[in-house]
Amino acid sequence: MFNTTGWNRLRYSLYAPIYDLVAERAFRRARRQALAEVDWKAGQRVLIVGAGTGLDLPWLPRSVELHGTDLAPAMVRRFQTRADRLGIDASARVMDAEHLDYPDGHFDVVIMHLILAVMPHPKQGLREAYRVLADDGQLCVLDKFQPDRRPASMARRALNLVTSAIASDITRQARPLLEEAGFVIENDEPVMMGELFRALLARKGLASH
Repeated sequence: MFNTTGWNRLRYSLYAPIYDLVAERAFRRARRQALAEVDWKAGQRVLIVGAGTGLDLPWLPRSVELHGTDLAPAMVRRFQTRADRLGIDASARVMDAEHLDYPDGHFDVVIMHLILAVMPHPKQGLREAYRVLADDGQLCVLDKFQPDRRPASMARRALNLVTSAIASDITRQARPLLEEAGFVIENDEPVMMGELFRALLARKGLASH
């Protein structure tokens, strides 16, 4: 059976040296726009899931307690290097987003930028984000999504066989994923390439899930 998690760890380890060249400028405005919607408060405990090389770091307040995780050790090293260079007190760990090694209700904000479309099991990843968030905690999402109003076409599903192997899934729908996990969506707006890339801010529902 094909090990998607192992493949993701390998390919993002290979992407790490050139990731910034591809993703830094292209997603700069979208990252800022997504993070600007978060209700920031001093002292919040924040987790970046799939933190990559730390491209979100410049747009985060300095008054929060910051943690980052990534599947690829090479990404974690680059994240830590960027945090140190920016003078940001952040800790980074190698970790599978679908199995977070944190206690329930530990974070006030979870950031998931450009990860839901590459995770093998995004529903499990969102369940984990829900679990580690405190009651009324915030989830900040930025990713590419299939429009919620219609399922992916046959042509898009066929193309997805290629894109999901080398980049990311292009058939996933944001609102069904987040709402099924128990999140209440507060903001949802296109931020890049028409409606392909969307930024969503959601809160953890008060009822247990």
